[in-house]
Amino acid sequence: MSAGRLNRGFSFWRALAGALALLCAIELQAAAQPQRIAIATAHPAATVAGQETLALGGNAFDAAIAISAALAVVEPYGSGLGGGGFFLLREAGDSPSYRFLDARERAPLAAHADLYKVDGEVRKDLSLNGALAAAIPGLPAALVELAERFGRLPLRDSLAPAIRLARSGVSIDRVYRERAGWRLEAMRQDAETARLFLDKGEVPEAFGLLRQPELAHTLEQLGAQGHRGFYTGAVANKLVSAVQAAGGIWSLKDLADYRIVERQPLRVQLNQGRELISAPPPSAGGLALGQSLLMLQALPWQEANAVQRTHLVVETLRRAYRDRGLLGDPDFVANPTQRLLAPDYLKQLASSIDPQHATSSDSLPPAAAWKEGDHTTHFSVLDAEGNAVAATLSVNLPFGAAFTVPGTGVLLNNEMDDFAADIQGANAYGLSGSQANSVAAGKRPLSSMSPSFIESAEDFASFGTPGGSRIPSMVLLAMLQYLDQQPIERWPSVGRYHHQFRPDQIEHEPQTFSAAEISALEALGHQLKSTGRQYGNQQVLLWNKQDGKVEAASDPRGIGTAVVTPVITR
Repeated sequence: MSAGRLNRGFSFWRALAGALALLCAIELQAAAQPQRIAIATAHPAATVAGQETLALGGNAFDAAIAISAALAVVEPYGSGLGGGGFFLLREAGDSPSYRFLDARERAPLAAHADLYKVDGEVRKDLSLNGALAAAIPGLPAALVELAERFGRLPLRDSLAPAIRLARSGVSIDRVYRERAGWRLEAMRQDAETARLFLDKGEVPEAFGLLRQPELAHTLEQLGAQGHRGFYTGAVANKLVSAVQAAGGIWSLKDLADYRIVERQPLRVQLNQGRELISAPPPSAGGLALGQSLLMLQALPWQEANAVQRTHLVVETLRRAYRDRGLLGDPDFVANPTQRLLAPDYLKQLASSIDPQHATSSDSLPPAAAWKEGDHTTHFSVLDAEGNAVAATLSVNLPFGAAFTVPGTGVLLNNEMDDFAADIQGANAYGLSGSQANSVAAGKRPLSSMSPSFIESAEDFASFGTPGGSRIPSMVLLAMLQYLDQQPIERWPSVGRYHHQFRPDQIEHEPQTFSAAEISALEALGHQLKSTGRQYGNQQVLLWNKQDGKVEAASDPRGIGTAVVTPVITR
């Protein structure tokens, strides 16, 4: 073969190789972005609000505003402008960045450690119902923050679906009726709450229409004026006047001073190049997840049978939940997060687990027992560029403090009950308190809300659920399904169980264990108690970076929806 023909041959193969490399690069670039949007929320109307906002040209952060505001309208029992929450953000890029927005409610500046004591005794009802139970809301400030710093659309555009829902009305569903039934007596005590959310003092009939024109107007003020539209001016004056008239301690300064706090997300390196990105204090949930996953990595949970796996998971939860009493608002207390995630410490905890016997909580060094309101809400959203939000929102108990400010439609939270009202005695649930989480002026109460991501070079997954003290255990069980490579539909539907150190028992949904499994767990020394009903409402999504496939799933226990659709921009 002549040199010329040889060179031409080499040139041909070089050109072909270059073309193939270019095709591979284009394919990898395409896979590096989801090319689809995915949304999972607890209510169909909120899912549609997110889709509508993305179709207008918004990104995941604009969609998060639309979803949050829509949930405030359609799920007044779970979240609202009178509440707060945590937002975990993923900003897309060659090297994605993560942010955590703490929109947790703050104690009023007039709050103090003995706020709920009367004649030296804690009055539990004062931190549960009425104006004194309400902390300063954070959700409106979070929506403004998302729009101004991360979104593409004007705030008023992202709020438009929620305003329409509030004005036109939404149908009363089974979840609304159930939650209203639980809080009926408290709701009857406040005239404005009863007028808006009940029907002549009773739980509204199914498929009735819930209209909230005052809330629509408040949302419009927020959209037009931003932070000033809620935290100062006419809306703020109405909020403070109504709270003070009802025995609360809010001031105009409390509202005007409220700001979102951006904190560093909790980041934990896992096996196989994965990383957990989760909520830092004042959430205790992210730490519990990190500790549990790292302990389980040292244990043969994947090879174990169902009973042995449950035993190992319960023992890790027992130890992780025990440490919760050490945590509090990082602006007020020093949280020993690094020490509690130190490899030597977790190795010691894992090695203390007996594979054949349950550990008695009494045999472990003591820590504060705890519980909190479990009727929050969660959503996950991923846009076509790879931006993502996992957010957990709350007003604490269903319908919060059951106190609505006239002329605003704003139903206030009762998050003050998440503080330890009496660190020497017990909180409203009969459980002991924690000095780190005592009531103090301007402080944010500890929470279990755990919006979380797990990311690697291969995929990206988002997790979260309502459920109070059970949130970390629910999220952990979903993450284990993910790590076990189970289909995404399995993640939120898996049978649930929970252990939180105190009380020393496994709580579980009625159908989680068979009779034989219960007997086997009892033989290991565990005590079991059925919750009598299902709990939680997990919303998850998964992006496979290798092929660009995107999936989402909504908890079958709820009425939410999960969608994956192509990008349609108008």
